[in-house]
Amino acid sequence: MTSFDSSPTLTAWRALLAVAVVFVMLATTGWTAVRHHPTSEPRAAALASWAKGSIAGRPLPSPDAPAYKLAHFFATLTEAQRADLARAYPLVVGNLNGAPVTLRYRANRLAIAQARTVERKRVHDPRLSPDGRADASRRADRFRSMLGTGRHFLAFDPSGRGHAAEVLGDLERADRVSVIVPGVDTNLLTLERTGAKTNAAPVGMARSLYAAERSGHPGVRTAVIAWADYTTPAGIGVDAALGNLAERGAVRLEALVDALPGAGPVSLFCHSYGSVLCGVAADELPGRVTDIAVAGSPGMRVDNAGELHTRAHVWAMRDRGDWIEDVPNLEFGGLGHGADPVDPDFGARVASAGGAVGHSGYFEPGTESLGNFAAIGAGAYASVTCAAADGPCHEQISGAAPV
Repeated sequence: MTSFDSSPTLTAWRALLAVAVVFVMLATTGWTAVRHHPTSEPRAAALASWAKGSIAGRPLPSPDAPAYKLAHFFATLTEAQRADLARAYPLVVGNLNGAPVTLRYRANRLAIAQARTVERKRVHDPRLSPDGRADASRRADRFRSMLGTGRHFLAFDPSGRGHAAEVLGDLERADRVSVIVPGVDTNLLTLERTGAKTNAAPVGMARSLYAAERSGHPGVRTAVIAWADYTTPAGIGVDAALGNLAERGAVRLEALVDALPGAGPVSLFCHSYGSVLCGVAADELPGRVTDIAVAGSPGMRVDNAGELHTRAHVWAMRDRGDWIEDVPNLEFGGLGHGADPVDPDFGARVASAGGAVGHSGYFEPGTESLGNFAAIGAGAYASVTCAAADGPCHEQISGAAPV
């Protein structure tokens, strides 16, 4: 990690300053911690039931089995048997990497509907505090939105703050897949937003990127996943300055990519703390991951792109008004996330973030940042705009799609 020619005392003070800056910046970005969520763990109960279950006299496989084994298991079942499992265990089947994509969509729709029913009852539960009932109302509204026509979820878990992953486009027939990896305070209540900050939430990011890919590169069939399926740092806590949650999330991201249908290229778009996760995951990701693009990154927990040990193209961008620029790029005793990915010495392909406004504005329509993301997602590397006029950010990339 990054080293400093200074006394241990000075270095410790710089580390403490880094934490203080992270706390202040996170507090002023508009994200708020979710409280008063249900204490029950419905998916844990579903997994316990699954472990005792069977189909046609056969025991059900471990949910932790490799995706290829789970795919083989479902391939041996009839359509009716698969549907029976989705109805009986929606919170399990909907999250099984290796289960058929359309079956996961169906199971998660059932699970979301069930979760909405639970929250609607909690709204009127006299045992809850007013804040608890208000939280239940917000969650019920979120689940109602998620049940909208044409929405497809590849993952859903209402336990705690909750996880979800929404798919835009035809995942099974896509030539290329883009995955949005969001940052701090992502949960079911911040999965999507309305109004001016629509494109600052994972679903808004994904919708914006999918629209830009389709309009800018119509010859390439793409699908986009809003992947909010890991536990992110909540509120203004020290977790945001550590890599523990990124390490756990990296395992989940690797499992997702391993199980994606087809063999087409996959591009990761990692925002803020999500870039920490992508940095941790980089050397274990499948070879079909061709691009790792980070925006507003506090660091990827390495000194340079070579230390990511990936054959994927590593891209970076940052808006000049992004507060993350003021967070010291250091690592001290596990605190901090290392070198700045937009620093020329880091070795990433630095793309323009022109038009983006602040830390959450990279996916706004009409910005160079979104246009560049869309070009990367479609494999149209020659149309990427570099941050510097003479920047070689798209040179020496083979296999590019038509511009």
